[in-house]
Amino acid sequence: MIAGELAVRVYYEDTDAAGMVYHANYLKFAERARTELLRQIGFSQRRLREESGIGFAVRRCNADYLAVGRLDDALTVATEIAAVGAATLSLRQEIRRDGEVLVVLDVVVACIGREGRPRRLPGPLRARLAGSGDPVVTTQSSK
Repeated sequence: MIAGELAVRVYYEDTDAAGMVYHANYLKFAERARTELLRQIGFSQRRLREESGIGFAVRRCNADYLAVGRLDDALTVATEIAAVGAATLSLRQEIRRDGEVLVVLDVVVACIGREGRPRRLPGPLRARLAGSGDPVVTTQSSK
């Protein structure tokens, strides 16, 4: 299955009053990593919306917060596609600092059309996501 990593830096805006990453911001980091993984395999979110009329919505997310991230930490968001359905993707994401797992996310995203109703994944995207032997991709955060 497809897998990739995204490097992110923790900024002041990502933290709470105690200087720790605010829990919801891990979800933002994970969203960026999913978007970049699609981009790395040749499918930008914008192009999918413009050409196929589809987007993705989180259907389910289970987050296990194991340790805290702090201001200026260099984090890595590892994303692996665990299963590809007709209209859904199941992903496992880990947010790490120097190899230590801070957060584990099990996410199911649904493919939806412009009207917000479920749609089948476009054939070329589905084939690429289900492909085996694809290289691991690493991207840098734009933030």
